[in-house]
Amino acid sequence: MTERFLDYITYEKRYSPHTVHAYQADLDQFITFLEDRFQMKDIYKVNHQMIRSWTVDLMDRGYTARTVNRKITTLKSFYRFLIKEGLITENPTGKVISPKASSRLPVFVETESMDRLFTGVDFGGGYEASRDRLILEMFYATGMRLSELINLEEPDLELGKLVMKVTGKRNKERMIPFTGYLAGLIRDYLAEKRKAFQDLQPEPYLFLTGKGKKLYPKMVYHMVHRYLDQVTTISKRSPHVIRHTFATHMLNNGADLNAIKEILGHASLAATQVYTHNTIEKLKSIYKSAHPRA
Repeated sequence: MTERFLDYITYEKRYSPHTVHAYQADLDQFITFLEDRFQMKDIYKVNHQMIRSWTVDLMDRGYTARTVNRKITTLKSFYRFLIKEGLITENPTGKVISPKASSRLPVFVETESMDRLFTGVDFGGGYEASRDRLILEMFYATGMRLSELINLEEPDLELGKLVMKVTGKRNKERMIPFTGYLAGLIRDYLAEKRKAFQDLQPEPYLFLTGKGKKLYPKMVYHMVHRYLDQVTTISKRSPHVIRHTFATHMLNNGADLNAIKEILGHASLAATQVYTHNTIEKLKSIYKSAHPRA
């Protein structure tokens, strides 16, 4: 039945491969726990006490409340699916109380550090250097997700209109505006790309490996980490941190919250409002350093 559930969230709900993999791992982990703790393999007969025991076990083993809550979400979705299929009549997760997660502000890179990245770092020459520079510029200019970037194709870019089409979560498309400066970098990159692959038939994606293949997430993650490591000491240095940086810098410079929501592709304004807390923290810092009685 877990296979049918995974097919359901893959093909009907259109969850991303990353999310499907996480759900599968959570279910496998829960099934193993049931077998070890309760010597039970029938996942249909689970009750809420068993699920609570699992969450307690996870917390005892050092899992964060945020991670445990994600795993509970997996079980809630799975048992809702079983009810939908008529296999059970009551959702055992209904009485499970999720542990309270501590609020974490999004980590972002300071403006000065991003300036150093693009003005002080030597990217070198050739196709891969041009590609890496443009990837970093594009993350910072658009706030797009890693999965959205690696799936971009050249026809998705309308350089004359300064907009690009990206496909976000659950195959939802949106248009993102960009600057003439970025359009110039894209044109330079495309010229370098044509020269690099003139004797090959590369895959149709905008960004490619040196062998003309589609980029893979871990490769981009390590590249971003390597370059951010040269300009910042923050603990997290990933594509998603640049996404946070884009949103925070936009908000700090007066951008409308709803506009940021649309550009980021958030389903609700609540997901975007977390960036206002960074702005408030910045105001507090300025206040404490400037007010004589602070």
